[in-house]
Amino acid sequence: MCPSLSLLYDRIRTEEKELINAAEKRGVYLKAIDAKELHLTLTDLSKEKELFGDVALERCVSYFRGLHLAAILESKGICVINKHKVASLCGNKLLSSLALAENGIPTPKTSVAFTVEETMKLLDEMGYPAVIKPVFGSWGRLIAPLKDPETALAILEHREEMGNPLYQIFYIQEMIERPPRDIRSVVVGDEIVACIYRYSGPGDWRTNIARGGRAEICPLNDGLSEIILKAAEAVGGGVLGVDAMETKDGIVVHEVNSTVEFKGAMSATDVDIPGKIIEYAIALAKT
Repeated sequence: MCPSLSLLYDRIRTEEKELINAAEKRGVYLKAIDAKELHLTLTDLSKEKELFGDVALERCVSYFRGLHLAAILESKGICVINKHKVASLCGNKLLSSLALAENGIPTPKTSVAFTVEETMKLLDEMGYPAVIKPVFGSWGRLIAPLKDPETALAILEHREEMGNPLYQIFYIQEMIERPPRDIRSVVVGDEIVACIYRYSGPGDWRTNIARGGRAEICPLNDGLSEIILKAAEAVGGGVLGVDAMETKDGIVVHEVNSTVEFKGAMSATDVDIPGKIIEYAIALAKT
């Protein structure tokens, strides 16, 4: 019996198009469902199986939309890639830092404070330069280097004035001395299907492909592979993007992404990443 798969989206990007094409090549119907056009009954658990099928690929750009959709579908007995718990950990940098640390994954030194005054004390202890990141967010938005106390105070006060309580969770990491690149690995189940270097774009210290970064193949070795797979396991596994950096003391993992973008990895490698994801979904549907 052919498995029934669905794709939840709120914007069709290259990745979603490639997933649909990969399913078609395998003779599997992948039902594309616009999350913006859904309304769901929370108190009736019997209706959605026919609509969403055996496995739903959650690919919403909106983190909070996708997170809550995953929770609803799981409550109705539908397998979701990725699980609500995985998305919850990966989407919150503070929670993912805790998960990585609890599982012995090397990460940048990370601290948090909840007022400007206490964050300034934290920075005095940690030292400059440092990096401030929003607890929620992607594509490098609102990430800023804190080069000295004057810069830090100005940025912290600006975040406080923004009025969003999420921006007043001051998540601070040490500034890692690294090459002008980081490492993005795409993990599907227990396999690293692609690994690339992401180089910073012109005039930018961040390496996000969405911000003009450049990708090329990163060779895997046993040490790097072990850290990547352990990081994926630490957040619950599934289809993930594990981001790491090279330091003088070895590899550190700084982020794990639940709704991983893989366009850059596809451009730099000959790996059929969407095909790997569809095959993983089919295998889950058959279990």
